[in-house]
Amino acid sequence: MSQGVDLPCHNESIPVSLGISSTPAGGILRRVWDNGILSDSMTAKPIREEMSQLIQPVRPTKVSAQVAEQIIRLIKEGVFKVGERLPSEKELAELMGVSRASVREALAALEAVGIVEAKVGRGNFVRRSPVGEEEAEPLVVLESEAGCLEIMEARGAFDPVVASLAARYATKEDVTKLRSIYEAMLSLARANDFERYFSLDKEFHCALAEATHNRLIIAVMRLLVETMDQKVYREFAHNFYMNTPKELERVAEIHGKVLEAIAAGDPRAAARRMRNHWERMRKVYEA
Repeated sequence: MSQGVDLPCHNESIPVSLGISSTPAGGILRRVWDNGILSDSMTAKPIREEMSQLIQPVRPTKVSAQVAEQIIRLIKEGVFKVGERLPSEKELAELMGVSRASVREALAALEAVGIVEAKVGRGNFVRRSPVGEEEAEPLVVLESEAGCLEIMEARGAFDPVVASLAARYATKEDVTKLRSIYEAMLSLARANDFERYFSLDKEFHCALAEATHNRLIIAVMRLLVETMDQKVYREFAHNFYMNTPKELERVAEIHGKVLEAIAAGDPRAAARRMRNHWERMRKVYEA
């Protein structure tokens, strides 16, 4: 049985003992981790193979990240070739035993880093095969960002309250500002200009919070609005929720109905219409 060996503290660089064991020749081989290199004390040669047995690769924890990892592996193995269409969301979900929502989130991350391309009405296509560290990019995005469902749950709980308070406390100036933003949103939606529309969408929600005249609500809304710029959420919104000019215009009009309730000073209607907006988005996500 191997046992640890205490090492003398002669200087600031202290090798760490990983145990002792017998060599084939009957000698004693001591393995140490010293200054970032695993070596044996007799030959001072790195033993990276030994370290690879001691340390196991870390696997993603989120289901969507595991889905993305599998798709990347299949692309690299040539199962899914560059330029070819991937199986449908439904097929991928059934094959992997996961929800379509997890598949959509994975595809959104792969789209965000340029590995997959979504084509409206045609499906998702392999754009390129990742090389080296590029393989980890979508996994890092998925593991580090808030999930689409987390964002929708938070906004679905918070935004209706904000809309209700805005209907109570908004001034004429607040309503004028909201109407100006909304009209610009509608114009951009009709022009199918998603990028500029998306920026104004964020501006609309911040202006909505400002209309409550509550500093805490304004601060929280700004934090929540920042999540809209996360890669996965943005790609989901673009490719699934606002993926056609008609859908983009429809979402803009929902904001207009919220504005109507605020201008009329109707807190219940404002909250209900905002709640419907997020419930509709969640249904698209989970469909």
